[in-house]
Amino acid sequence: MTLRIGIDVGGTNTDAVVLDAADRVLAKVKRPTTADVTGGLRAALDAVLSEITGVADVGRVMLGTTHATNAILERRNLGKVAVVRLAAPATTSVPPLSDWPGDLKAAVSAGEAILPGGHYVDGRPISPLDLDAVRRFLDGVEADAVAVSGVFSPADAEHERLVGEMVEREYGLPVSLSHEIGSLGLLERENATVLNAALYGVAAAVTEALVTALAERGLTARPYLAQNDGTLMTVEYAARLPVSTIGSGPANSLRGAAFLSGVKDAIVADVGGTSTDLGVLVAGFPRESAAAVEIGGVLTNFRMPDILAIAMGGGTRVRRGSIGPDSVGFRLSESALVFGGEVMTLTDAGVRGGRMREVPEGWRERLDAAPRDQRALAEGLAIADEMVADAVDRMSLGRADRPLVAVGGGAFLLAEEIPGVSRVVRPAHAEVANAVGAAIALASGRVDTIVPAGAGRAAAIERAKEEAAARAVQAGADPERVELVDVHEVPLSYLSEPAARLHVKAAGPLSN
Repeated sequence: MTLRIGIDVGGTNTDAVVLDAADRVLAKVKRPTTADVTGGLRAALDAVLSEITGVADVGRVMLGTTHATNAILERRNLGKVAVVRLAAPATTSVPPLSDWPGDLKAAVSAGEAILPGGHYVDGRPISPLDLDAVRRFLDGVEADAVAVSGVFSPADAEHERLVGEMVEREYGLPVSLSHEIGSLGLLERENATVLNAALYGVAAAVTEALVTALAERGLTARPYLAQNDGTLMTVEYAARLPVSTIGSGPANSLRGAAFLSGVKDAIVADVGGTSTDLGVLVAGFPRESAAAVEIGGVLTNFRMPDILAIAMGGGTRVRRGSIGPDSVGFRLSESALVFGGEVMTLTDAGVRGGRMREVPEGWRERLDAAPRDQRALAEGLAIADEMVADAVDRMSLGRADRPLVAVGGGAFLLAEEIPGVSRVVRPAHAEVANAVGAAIALASGRVDTIVPAGAGRAAAIERAKEEAAARAVQAGADPERVELVDVHEVPLSYLSEPAARLHVKAAGPLSN
């Protein structure tokens, strides 16, 4: 069972590839993403399986999906969450979810409470944990899941763990614990924890759909889901941390771009049908965002790739003097002029402007015959070039010596020379780089905590390294091949005792 299938669900297309043990691409397909997402996934899986003969040799299937993102953006299929903050008497001036959009809060919240517990930054308890207070709160709400956030729980997670164990034992509800999800910063970590708890039902539906799709096709392959940092996790791990799939699409594209091009430090432009995502590769992995990330109008602080998205893709509508931001999306193959449709898109502009090296049969003829003011196409392409140049300038941070790796189905739209980069690299199989990124990914685990700067520092760092490795194994990594890939320590100021913030990441190949 040496073959792997990588699948990535995008806003316009669902891509799938088959790789062999030597990481060679044996088959690749693109199918339109469907409104329910799952239909496009099944179609792509069927199409790529039809391209190979050794279906029984498929040992793993890796999926990068937009299910969780769509659920939050569209406010649908979200579970009701009881929100427990362990902090009283502190933090009462800013209640949980106070900065959430009203419609999202209404869809998610089963009730919020600030209860005794939590710790100071040096590990001292703010107040004794009161499990009876947690019980009284939960007895008065109807919830599908519970989200627990303690002050400085990344430094000391004891109170969160005790509450989580009690809820699972006495109430039988799934529990989302903030120290497993976010980093320092109570409100943003709490937000991410609540979103994670609200997505448990979505995660279960995705897992069931994937497992069922494999079983229907006679595949005994082990399924995995892609994470925000370009690594993988088992479906069991994803069931606990579904929020970790939100940034998987851009991360897959970055990892796939690094693999296909052989370039480890570069700017990557993934041009899809609806948008173009720009990110930065550092040693072959996505550069992570240092700022809080907004998801559906909510600020969160879990690790996400540093991505700049611009409203420019193959399906972007072209009008006289402007483009987008609207797109025909997955209806590109029926709406664009080159397909016989009636909407001017950037795909039409790219064909008219000679950007596509091999134009499919019939496209030019249908484009020439279209009754449209096609001078707008040249203007639209020029506007797109300006948008890309501006985005590159924002992502490069003043460095102009890195290449740009062009991937995605709309990569042909990018010009051969782009200001701010040394050259444009167009690797083979670039149109399915996102699916390739899913197929070649490692499994990983990370820890973000606070350690003393004096006595006990070395022991605390070793514990963090062991925990990161253990989390990587939980995500599916081979215990014998897990390695530490990032250990980052930052001193903290204005504390009674010297301390430092520690981030540790471990990763390794998938276990057999």
